[in-house]
Amino acid sequence: MMGASLLYHLGLEGCTDTILVEKSELTSGFTWHAAGQCPSITGSYNLAKIHAYSNQLYPRLEGLTGQYVSWHPCGGLRLATNAREMAWLKHIYGYSKSIGFSMEIIGPDAIRRLNPFLTTDDVIGAAWTTDDGHGDPSGLCNALAKAARDLGASVQRHNRVVDIRQRRGGEWEVITEKGTIVAEMVVNAAGCYAREVARMVGSDAQITNMQHHYVVTHPIQAFLDRNEEIPVVRDPYTSGYLRQEQKSGLIGIYENTGFKEAWAPRGCPEWEASNELFADDLDRIAPWLERAIERMPIFGEVGIRRVINGAIPHTPDGAPLLGPAAGLRNFWMCCGTSFGIAQGGGCGKYLAQWMLHGDAEINMTEFDPRRFGKFADAAYVRDKVFQDYRLTFTTRLPGEEEMAGRPQKKSPLYERLKAQGCVHTETFGWERPKWFSLDGRVEDYSYARNNVFDVVREEVAAVRERVGIIDLTGFAKFDICGAQAEAFLNRICANQVPRRVGGIALVHPLSPGGRILGEMTVSRLAEERFYALSAAAAELRDQDLLAQSVQPGEAVQIENVTEDRGVLVLSGPRARELLSVLTDADLGNEEFRWLTAREIRVAGIALRALRVSYVGELGWELHAPLAALGELYDAIWTRGRALGIANYGLYALNSMRIEKGYKAWSMELTNELNMLEADMSRFVGFNKAFVGEAALAAQAPRFKIVYAEVAATDTDARGGEPVLALDRCVGVTTSGAYGHRVSKSLVFACVEPQFAAPGSVFDVLLQGEPRRATVLAQAAYDPGNLRMRV
Repeated sequence: MMGASLLYHLGLEGCTDTILVEKSELTSGFTWHAAGQCPSITGSYNLAKIHAYSNQLYPRLEGLTGQYVSWHPCGGLRLATNAREMAWLKHIYGYSKSIGFSMEIIGPDAIRRLNPFLTTDDVIGAAWTTDDGHGDPSGLCNALAKAARDLGASVQRHNRVVDIRQRRGGEWEVITEKGTIVAEMVVNAAGCYAREVARMVGSDAQITNMQHHYVVTHPIQAFLDRNEEIPVVRDPYTSGYLRQEQKSGLIGIYENTGFKEAWAPRGCPEWEASNELFADDLDRIAPWLERAIERMPIFGEVGIRRVINGAIPHTPDGAPLLGPAAGLRNFWMCCGTSFGIAQGGGCGKYLAQWMLHGDAEINMTEFDPRRFGKFADAAYVRDKVFQDYRLTFTTRLPGEEEMAGRPQKKSPLYERLKAQGCVHTETFGWERPKWFSLDGRVEDYSYARNNVFDVVREEVAAVRERVGIIDLTGFAKFDICGAQAEAFLNRICANQVPRRVGGIALVHPLSPGGRILGEMTVSRLAEERFYALSAAAAELRDQDLLAQSVQPGEAVQIENVTEDRGVLVLSGPRARELLSVLTDADLGNEEFRWLTAREIRVAGIALRALRVSYVGELGWELHAPLAALGELYDAIWTRGRALGIANYGLYALNSMRIEKGYKAWSMELTNELNMLEADMSRFVGFNKAFVGEAALAAQAPRFKIVYAEVAATDTDARGGEPVLALDRCVGVTTSGAYGHRVSKSLVFACVEPQFAAPGSVFDVLLQGEPRRATVLAQAAYDPGNLRMRV
């Protein structure tokens, strides 16, 4: 399904010098035995866009190709049995407004009108999504393949790929049983074999194949007596889905316990396998089958006619692998989807855009295979996938995390901070401070402000009034050296890199189409030596970007030093006072100005000190050898006690970031937008040449990122909420938080340009309620940056 969809969408983009190589018959892996449901609802905003496109495409395929697809536009019901599940549905309802799929939240009476066979005693409501449907998986896949062939693409069946090798010139040799194919680009769309194919090129595809049951009943009299098909029902209580299959019933189960990896311990089938299923294990899923019959008693009136126990791939975070393989040019991934029919259409469309144009219409960050590094070993992937499978029908609320597979990457401070109440979050395998539980409280996860709200307020107050410290060791870090290092960075980044030694600049690499690829803080440590920092999650993306941008013969050396250095950030009005007793370096404004970097000693430890602040207070980032980080922290903490030092976490940092109006990579700064649309023109060196310059100059803004104050009550924006003007959707929020220093609810949003002027008003839909927002002209907190300059 994934390969056929990509082949078709490459053709739609004008690329037909393509071939899909299939070792057996199309659909003989995962696709043929799929249940074929296509829901609109998913917990990810960008994944919902993928689902929505698939649901627009599939009803048209039969008319487009003449290929039977058996599309059933029956709609879908996602049940909610408690307030937690209803809050999640209200958040997803916002997605429907901005993405454009049909969704309505309805009560039990309306549910029973749509499906009179449901037991709704414990149901408080449901999402009714009319664009949902289901189709014949083999028919859909073969229709996509036919549509691709009609455009000029090729499909070669019964021909197994046995090896893949890269030539010196960069082309790939795909060695098959029937000969060698030379290609500029290769895509791994090998489904359950994706990990094996990735290994052919020294890479990995972080998937675990899981067994999944669904059962089909004998015909049900109530269905025989009706002409209208019931909607597909997705039920957290059942941990599965229920629907009509012709005149029979179909029940699919994601069991919470006893689940099994497919083909363990090998992890994938033998190469000769085709259309493989596993032995039935009804005892394993019996408790959930009983719940399904409780939910729809008519399913219990007949026996089971057929049992399907097939394999489904899962990734550690449940999102597909769409994008480049780390460290390889022109080797792409299109695999790892656990809902391949529902996601296949959209995955093919947006990956084709990325491959051919360097950008996609949607934010692809969460699907990029490079979100997993070496930390994602076989044990980690398996543990995370088991969690993902178990939680398929469990509502996850903001901030909610589990410890499966963790910890993988710990800074030397992990145990110290944990002993002080640190609650960690995971980013690219790193354990990072999220907040500190000083009284033993456990977070009550919610879309509304919860029992951690006051804790975060106190962490922010410590930074504003005294001095705070946070461990941000996970930053991606690169040393960039050489006689042409400056010219190299100026070519790949929109902004001018620092001209003077000690200077710091915020820079953004762009695609040839002018879209934003990343964000880095670059410090000039010497004439031919630069130090670049970027988001922890961007490490492999930025490593590829830097390494693959070096031209032949260019005198530039790039070294990834992420795990060589730890990072402590010291922030607050007493930061200089504290740091001064630990260093001989002059920290005054004349010798150590704002936005400069120096190599100094602190507590006897040689380190790189950057006078920058992401929280809007006086402060320094201290980049020390990783082995010395514990010693450095202890020295700072010991001296800082008299000044009221406090730990703070990412919850507090994000609150202060929003107050300062600082945009974030992957949220405001994405491949969907250019620098002008992101309101980042002050970081563009229009007087120099750089990648994407021509495209940036030629584009009229389609959208604008704006910064606004929201008249919220107890719920703040988080991203993905629709922006409405007279009930018309004019944009979407990208991130938001409550600003404790200014006592305001703040948000970033991507809107139509006519709503970008300061003073413009619109509504943000928060938990189903419109809240008035007003565009601000400047940062809510210290717009003149006076507190950072003192």
